[in-house]
Amino acid sequence: MRTLLVYPRFPDTFWSFRYALQFIHKKASSPPLGLLTVAALLPEDWQLRLVDLNTRLLTDEDIAWADMVMISAMVVQRQSTREVITRCKAAGKCVVAGGPLFLGEWQDFPEVDHFVLNEGELTVPLFLEDLQRGVPQRVYSTSDFADMSQSPVPRWDLLETRYYDSLSIQYSRGCPFNCDFCNVTAMLGHRPRTKSADQIVAELDAMYRLGWRRNIFFVDDNFIGNRKQIKEEILPALIEWRKGKKGCHFITEASINLADDPGLMEMMVEAGFTSVFVGIETPAEESLVECHKGQNLRRNLAESVRRLQRFGLQVMGGFIVGFDNDRPGIFQQQLEFIQKTGIVTAMVGMLQAPFGTKLYQRLEEEGRLLLEMSGSNTDGSTNILPKMGLDTLRAGYRQLIGELYSPKAFYERVRTFLENYNPPRLNVAIHWEEVYAFFASMWRLGVLGKERKEYWRLFFWTLWKYPRKFALAITFAIYGYHFRQVFQNQVKT
Repeated sequence: MRTLLVYPRFPDTFWSFRYALQFIHKKASSPPLGLLTVAALLPEDWQLRLVDLNTRLLTDEDIAWADMVMISAMVVQRQSTREVITRCKAAGKCVVAGGPLFLGEWQDFPEVDHFVLNEGELTVPLFLEDLQRGVPQRVYSTSDFADMSQSPVPRWDLLETRYYDSLSIQYSRGCPFNCDFCNVTAMLGHRPRTKSADQIVAELDAMYRLGWRRNIFFVDDNFIGNRKQIKEEILPALIEWRKGKKGCHFITEASINLADDPGLMEMMVEAGFTSVFVGIETPAEESLVECHKGQNLRRNLAESVRRLQRFGLQVMGGFIVGFDNDRPGIFQQQLEFIQKTGIVTAMVGMLQAPFGTKLYQRLEEEGRLLLEMSGSNTDGSTNILPKMGLDTLRAGYRQLIGELYSPKAFYERVRTFLENYNPPRLNVAIHWEEVYAFFASMWRLGVLGKERKEYWRLFFWTLWKYPRKFALAITFAIYGYHFRQVFQNQVKT
């Protein structure tokens, strides 16, 4: 069976980093880990070809080659997904689809021949068994959760790694918390299911054998969900694995209570973790209560962020406006919090209700759902009718984003972060792309950019006060360029 695995194109979003990646000659931030994992579940004698539309075009030759086309997509990839399906069906191909987009919307894709939903470790074998018998069903789904100890090593050999800034690895699925706007628990449950340390090392070894020396993103929705195993098995294994290796630093996502455990933070930094995404959502406690974000309550959120930074972890923050309890002053409150904590990579989105969440169910019952969710956290859209009024929310959001990513506020935030951040000693692998990016930033930002004054101020300030953090300052300047391009293109201020 010649099988074409297709990953649709992402629009320009906050997390695409498309404009920043141009500085280092990369085409995509991360690869399609889900498809690579599905590929490892397919029969060994099948011929496989992967096409990631974020790194190259889907050609007519690709489609003609295939007996079957398998597509995996998230909601934000909806438009590109439709285009791919239309092309493949016009060529008479069997199309099989899976991924988060189709969990709530499979009925909207009548052209697709088969849907393999939920976790592939469970549903792909069922599909393959029926296919072999000549009686494949249209929809395969399950309410059970996969045993992660049986998840295979992804097929990294199918990937052209040179196009990516980071590779991905998944240690766990599921989250113990109960945030009502998050569909992770609806899809993957509350009990964290994990891989063993041996599995993680095997996946890392596979990447390293390919010559990978850049960042590796642990895509867990909450890396510290099983804290005991993390501290006793996973982190010690990572510390051992990285001995004598250059590069391969780790990024992940975790809940804010990571800041309560000094020993865990120290181990993560020793293991090579440099950045962590934290869902802060809002400094307004009444809105945290509303969305059941209990882990963020009864704490000084700003001090928790600073503690993570002082231990050597860069904090990327997720923020939301548009909760029922939000007042018009929330926009200024969010701005002040982000600025004073020095969260450089601050993703602020309007509240959306993903299919399957408790928020979706509640707002559907209240008649407050709009037709469709874009899937982008930062395009200035929402699929809900907020209590503060849609016009008020949109206007406040535009103003907040305009101020947050203006050169003055952004570079001020970078300086605040650099003053508080205690960088770990890293075994760094120097790549030619970073050298090129340094000189490109001086030309594009320091000569041609509207932020020229702020760029050179940060340049010399960091070089004089914090020379060890100089490369990071330049990296953030490039990030800022990307963020401004995205918001200028999508959210007119």
